[in-house]
Amino acid sequence: MLPYKTLIQLDRNSPVSLYLQVCNCFISLITKGMLKPSDSLPSTRILADLIGINRNTIKLAYEELINQGWAESAERKGVFVQSKLPILARAVSLSGTVNEGNEHAFHWTDSFKGALPSKDLQKASLAIDDGFPDVRLAPIDQLMREYRSISRKFYGKSFLRYGSAMGSERLRVSVSNYLSHTRGVAVSPEQILITKGSQMGIYLASQLLLGPDTYIAAGLSNYLLADEAFRHAGGSVVRIPVDAMGMDIDYLEKVLETKPIRAVYVIPHHHLPTTVTLSSDRRLKLLALAKKHRFAIIEDDYDFDFHYENKPFLPLASIDHNQNVIYIGSISKTFAPALRIGFMIGPADFITAASSLRQLIDRQGDTLMEEAFSTMFENGEMERHFRKSQRTYKARRDHFCGLLQTEFGEHITFSMPEGGLGVWANFAESIDLHEVSRLAGRKGLYIDDGDFYKNEAFSANSMRLGFASLNEVETKKALGILKHVLSAGP
Repeated sequence: MLPYKTLIQLDRNSPVSLYLQVCNCFISLITKGMLKPSDSLPSTRILADLIGINRNTIKLAYEELINQGWAESAERKGVFVQSKLPILARAVSLSGTVNEGNEHAFHWTDSFKGALPSKDLQKASLAIDDGFPDVRLAPIDQLMREYRSISRKFYGKSFLRYGSAMGSERLRVSVSNYLSHTRGVAVSPEQILITKGSQMGIYLASQLLLGPDTYIAAGLSNYLLADEAFRHAGGSVVRIPVDAMGMDIDYLEKVLETKPIRAVYVIPHHHLPTTVTLSSDRRLKLLALAKKHRFAIIEDDYDFDFHYENKPFLPLASIDHNQNVIYIGSISKTFAPALRIGFMIGPADFITAASSLRQLIDRQGDTLMEEAFSTMFENGEMERHFRKSQRTYKARRDHFCGLLQTEFGEHITFSMPEGGLGVWANFAESIDLHEVSRLAGRKGLYIDDGDFYKNEAFSANSMRLGFASLNEVETKKALGILKHVLSAGP
C-alpha cells in the first residue's frame, strides 16, 4: 500500500472542503501514474485512521471520485481505480517531470533566445531609469474618479461589453483634437487606432509592412524592442548612421539605390537612445524619398510633450501630404507607464487592417479607462498635467545635469537634452557598466547595465540616465551612490 499518510496532505484552513481535497489528492496520484487502473483504494476506515479525518468524509471523497469517473465500486470488494483509464507512466518523482534533461514536453519555436528580460522597476525603491515620467505627479485620483463616475452611470455599463478593436470612439476624437491643437497633425478618428502603448503600434505596423526578404531602415543606434519587432516580422534591419542632426538621410538615399527598403523607422524628436533631434532639412528630404521610393515612414514620437528650450519640431506626420507616415505615440510614457494607452495613425485602410490584426492578439483595450482618459482630455486635465510636469522635469533636468557636470567629469560625458526625460551618458572606456549595475544594486540603487542600447552594429559604453522620476533629494542620493561606485574603481 502507498504511504497515504504522507501523500495525502490536507489543509483544514482551506476554503476547499476536506472531502474534495482527498478526492483531488487521489486524482493527482492517478494522473502521476502512482495508482494504476484497477488498483484498489484503502478502505474508508483504514484511510480515515491514517490521515486523521472522519470516515464519512472519506466516503464522500470516494463517491466524488466515482462520479467523476476516476474510480469504480465493486460490491463487497471495495473501491478501485477506474479500469478503463489508460495506463500512465509513473512520474520520476512526486513533484518532478517525466522529461529528462532539457527536452521539451512538446515541440515549439523559440524565436526569443538571448532576448533581454524586461525591466521590473515596481520593486525598486531608488532607480535611475531609462527616462520615465514620475508617476507620483500623474493625476491618478482624478483619472480614477472619472473611471468610477463613468462606470456608475447608466450608459457606463455598455462599456463593459465588447467594443471596437480601434478603441473608444470618444478617445479617438479626443486624441484627434489634441494632436491637431498641439502638433498640427490633422486626422480623422477613423485614422486612429488606440493601442496598449507605442510598442503595440510598432508591432502591428511591422507585421503589416514586413515579411521574409524585406528590408527596414533604422538608426545605427536604435530602440531595441523595435528592432526585435522588425526581425520577428521577418524583416532585415539596415542600419543608418545617426549624428548630432539625427538620422543621416543622405546615407539612406544611397542605400535606396541598392536595397528595396519597405519602411524607415525613425524617432525624429529625441532619438532613442541618443536624444538627438532630426533637422528640418533632413525631415523634408526623408518625406521626399518616401514619396519617390514608396516606402512607409514609421514615426515613433514617444515623448513629444516634453521640451524645455524652444518649441519642438512638428512631427513628420504634420507635414506629410502623401500619406507615407505611420505616426505612433504614447500617453503611457507621458503619464504613467503601466497605464497602457497609446495610438497609431495612418491611412484609413491601413488602420482598419491593423485593427483586424490587433483583434488576434488583444480583442480590445480597456474601454472604461479609455473613456476616463477622454474626459481628462476634454476637461483640460491632461494639458494641465503636461504643463505642470514640464516645469518640474525641466528643473529636474537642470539639477541632474548640473551634478553630472560637476561631480562626474572624469567618468561621464554628455550633452544636455533639449527635451525628453533622459540623458545619453557616455562612460569612460575603463568603466564596466555590468559591474556598476551590480555594485549599485547592492547599495540599493537600480541602474541599467547598458546592454539594452547595444545591437549588432552599435556597442558604445553608454546608457540613458533618466532624471524625471527622481526628485531633488532622490537625485542627490542616487547620483551619490553612482559616484561612489564609479570612484571605487575595478
